[in-house]
Amino acid sequence: MTEVLGLVAGSGFASGLNLYATVLLVGLYGRWFDSAAVPEVLMSTEVLVLAGVLTGVEFLADKVPWFDSVWDTIHTVVRPVGAGMLAIVLVDGDTTAINEALAGGLAGVLALTAHSAKASTRVAINTSPEPFSNSIVSLLEDGLVAAVVWVAVEHPLVALVVVGVLTLLAIGIVVALWRTVRAVRQRMRQKSLRQRMRQVQR
Repeated sequence: MTEVLGLVAGSGFASGLNLYATVLLVGLYGRWFDSAAVPEVLMSTEVLVLAGVLTGVEFLADKVPWFDSVWDTIHTVVRPVGAGMLAIVLVDGDTTAINEALAGGLAGVLALTAHSAKASTRVAINTSPEPFSNSIVSLLEDGLVAAVVWVAVEHPLVALVVVGVLTLLAIGIVVALWRTVRAVRQRMRQKSLRQRMRQVQR
């Protein structure tokens, strides 16, 4: 059960960054490493082809400044829900319906956490005038997805620790960025208030 939990946690967090790549990689790793933890349906040709096409679409969309934020907004629901469904497939037949629901919920929460950090970071990066940082961060995220999925499939117990650390980092990123946004808004309001007071004094 602990091994399945590691796979669920790893795939859940990775889905928050890139759902389609996670499904594709889980299926491919299951084939390559002959992993019994990966269900046959995820290793089927039909699922791999569909996931591969969608991964290609997301790969391109995620590299375009500002459009990536639109794409993230659309996937605010898609990624957590997809992560939950993937978790249910991963544990199907190995546990009770209640545990399947708990696994789906856990994966959904982890995906939402990762997605929130990703989306918030991208909005901040898109304010930069140069176009390269967006693509660099996107490629790093793609690499992180591949690494987390591999650890989840091959070393699920290690994946629990890795996902725990990454989740704390993601929460820290979201909190830090929102504090920055609040501080900027407060300074803007104060500046606007000072300008109004000067106009009144005149």
